[in-house]
Amino acid sequence: MADPVDLYRETILDHYKNPHNFGELPDADIKVREANASCGDMIEISVKLQEASGKIGKATLISDIKFKGLGCAISMAATSLLTDFVKGKSLKEIENLTQEDVFKLLGGSISVGRVKCALLPLKAMEQVVKKYQGKDA
Repeated sequence: MADPVDLYRETILDHYKNPHNFGELPDADIKVREANASCGDMIEISVKLQEASGKIGKATLISDIKFKGLGCAISMAATSLLTDFVKGKSLKEIENLTQEDVFKLLGGSISVGRVKCALLPLKAMEQVVKKYQGKDA
């Protein structure tokens, strides 16, 4: 049976070396940048939105998402994992994401010194929601 710590490291390294959704989204509806001044991590997230109707009413969904950035393994892996997770989700669902959700995507707890790195994409997604709502991000 595989050690959970090894699986955690493997997931992070895989997403760091082969990030999902990495690249440009030229027809993005919203672009945001977020940086972690304490360690120099920087990401830019671009999203394409789509209006959808269903049984529960109308919703705005993320139909596509891409990111560019430079940073440590934790911030890049967290961004890769979170962009996978939010694709197809409504902005309302994204608005309700918590730091615990990000930690779960990463496979568990994060050391205190790496929390800001792990939460960088969550801060960027909060900006996406604010921009959509017309608030200053």
